[in-house]
Amino acid sequence: MADVARLSLNQITTPGWSLPEAVEACARHGIGAIAPWRDRIAEIGAERAAQLVRDAGLRVSSVCRGGFLTGDGDARRREAERENRAAIEEAALLGADCLVMVCGAPAGRDLAAARAQIAAGVERLVPHARAAGVRLAIEPLHPMMIGERSAIVTLDEATRLAQRFDAADVGVIVDAYHVWWDPELEGAIARAGERILGYHVSDWLSPTTSLLRGRGLMGDGLIDLPTIGGWVQRAGYDGPIEVEVISDELARRDGDELLALTIERFAEAV
Repeated sequence: MADVARLSLNQITTPGWSLPEAVEACARHGIGAIAPWRDRIAEIGAERAAQLVRDAGLRVSSVCRGGFLTGDGDARRREAERENRAAIEEAALLGADCLVMVCGAPAGRDLAAARAQIAAGVERLVPHARAAGVRLAIEPLHPMMIGERSAIVTLDEATRLAQRFDAADVGVIVDAYHVWWDPELEGAIARAGERILGYHVSDWLSPTTSLLRGRGLMGDGLIDLPTIGGWVQRAGYDGPIEVEVISDELARRDGDELLALTIERFAEAV
C-alpha cells in the first residue's frame, strides 16, 4: 500500500479542470504534487502557473510534455526544437522534477532512422535543459503507440538512450500502463536504477474501449501495480507517484468525486 502523500495528480486525470482548479483541489484534498500539461499552462501563462503552485505549496512532479523529435526536413526539426526549448523553460519556471519526453513516431518504415533522429534531438536539447536545470525524462510507450507517438517502446530501449548522456541530464519514466506487458520488466526497472525520474500509474482494462483513452483507475484492470511498484522502489525511486488516467468515461464524472476515488484507489492498489 502506497503512502498517499506520494500521490501526484497528472492533470489529464481530471481534464475538466483548469490548472487553477486542479491546484486548488490538490491543496484541498491534501495532495502534495501535480503534473500539469502544457496546454493548461498556456491558458494562464507559465509565470502565473508557477506562482499558483508555489502559493499552494505543491511540488511539480513533471511537465507533460516535450518530445516529438522525428519527422522530415530541417523546418520540422527546427520547429520541434523550438517547442522543446519552450517546454524546458516552462518546466524550469515551475520547478518541475523533469520534462516528460514522448519521443515521436517514425515517418515511414525506417525505425532505425526514427530512433537516430530521436537520439540526435535529445542530444541537441541537453545543453539547454542543463542550463535551465531541467532533467529530460524519456517515456517509452506501449508498442501500440509506435505509429502515432513514439518509436521508443520498451524501458530497456529508453534506458539505453538515456545512458548516452549524463544521469543528471537525462533519465526515464516508468509508466505502468505502457510497460506492464514486458516479460523483462523486473530486470529493466533494475537496470534503469538511478535513471528513473518518475513513476506513473493507471490500469489496463479488458476489454478496453480505447487504446489511448480507455485507461482505468488503479485496481480495475490487469496490471499488478503492487509488484511493479515494489520493483520501482527497489531500484531506488522514492519520488512522487503520478496518477495518469486518460479516460473518456471517467472524464465525465464530477472532478471532486473522481479525485476522492483516485485517492482511495491509490491507497488500496498502488
